[in-house]
Amino acid sequence: MRIRTAVAEDWPHIWPFMHDIVAAGETYTLDRDLTEPDARALWMAPSPARTLVAVHGEAVVGSARFARNHGGPAAHIANASFLVDPAHAGRGIGRALGERVLVEAEAAGFTAMQFNAVVSTNTAAVRLWTSLGFEVIATLPGGYHHATAGPVGLHIMYRELWAGQAA
Repeated sequence: MRIRTAVAEDWPHIWPFMHDIVAAGETYTLDRDLTEPDARALWMAPSPARTLVAVHGEAVVGSARFARNHGGPAAHIANASFLVDPAHAGRGIGRALGERVLVEAEAAGFTAMQFNAVVSTNTAAVRLWTSLGFEVIATLPGGYHHATAGPVGLHIMYRELWAGQAA
């Protein structure tokens, strides 16, 4: 598997699994009926956002994007989102994308990364991000209306990128 910067031609390969993940209503804080043009505008946003793809052979099996979490005086904090094609789950794609995003975000000058909305029932993601040095700094009880579990917690997770430097 290799990870590279996404190009426009990758979008038709990302959209099918993004659509399915968002429509499931279990992990993303996006409208379950998100349209393809809106999804593309969000996921393939221009610089300073960055979108990456994980490719196995010729198949796009995952994608990640990172950007500023906020602007102005808070622009040094990054945010990121990740998608792994469910047909390829459990093969380390999320971890590889997470590790790569952390390196690239630090190289881009971000001092920390904040995930605004990690669904508490997404235990695989919580376990992965914790193993990569993130901590849950707050949980909004009932902050997410899970498609099958009903109201569940929504974690805010955080990690410094520059060891020893305050964010």
